[in-house]
Amino acid sequence: MSTGKRALRLGIAGPVGTGKSSSIANICTALAQEFRIGVITNDIYTDEDARFLKAAGVLPDERIRAVETGACPHTAIRDDVSMNLLAVEALEEDFDPLDIVLIESGGDNLTATFSPALVDAQLFVLDVAGGGDVARKGGPGIGRADLLVINKIDLGPHVDVDVDLMLDDAKKAREGGPVLGVSRKVPDTVDALAAWVREVHARFVKGDHTPVDPGPMAPHFHAEEDGEGYMHTHAEGDEAHQH
Repeated sequence: MSTGKRALRLGIAGPVGTGKSSSIANICTALAQEFRIGVITNDIYTDEDARFLKAAGVLPDERIRAVETGACPHTAIRDDVSMNLLAVEALEEDFDPLDIVLIESGGDNLTATFSPALVDAQLFVLDVAGGGDVARKGGPGIGRADLLVINKIDLGPHVDVDVDLMLDDAKKAREGGPVLGVSRKVPDTVDALAAWVREVHARFVKGDHTPVDPGPMAPHFHAEEDGEGYMHTHAEGDEAHQH
C-alpha cells in the first residue's frame, strides 16, 4: 500500500566528465544508512552511468535505473521531462517509501537546468580539471542552481589550478549562492555535501522548500551529421528549432 508521501527529487547536472556519477556515489555512500534513496541516470544511448553506480555498490541494484533519452540530455530534463518523470514515479511506487530520488542528467553544457516540474532542487557540478576559469563563465546552471559543486579539488596542484581562487570566482558568479569544493578523497567535503542534501530534505519534509526555476538554457547550436545544424533556444513556448 502506498504511503502517499513523495520523495525529495534532486537533480544533478553538469558537463561531461565533471563527476556527476561520483557525486551521486558520494551522496549515497554518506546517506544510505539514513535515507532510502533511489537513482535515475540519463544517457542518450547507454546505461553506462547506472552500471557504474551498481558496480560501486552504493545502493541495491534495483534502486538504480537508467533512462536512455535518445536525444540531447537537456531535452529530457527541461523541455519534455515525461520519460524521467515516469521513471521516477515507477521507482517511487516500486520502493515506497523512498526519501530521496537523485536524477542525473546526461553530460551537457554549462547552461543545463532541470525543470521544476521534474525536480525539487538541483545541483550543478564542475570540476577542477576542466579549468580554473570555468566558474567565471557563468550561465543558468552555474549561476542559479540550488548548489554549485566544484569537484575533484584534490587535483588542483596537478592541473595548475588555484582551487581557492576558483571557489571564490564561483561564489562571485553566484552572487553569494552556496558553493562547495568536494573531493571523494577528502571526507570532510563529502560530509558537507551530505549535510546540504540533509538540510534540503528536512525543509522539503516540513513543507518549507519551494522549487526555484533557474530559467531556461541559453540558445546554443546543435550540429548534425550532414554538417548542417540548428539553433535551439529553449524559450518558453518556443517549440520550433531555428535553422
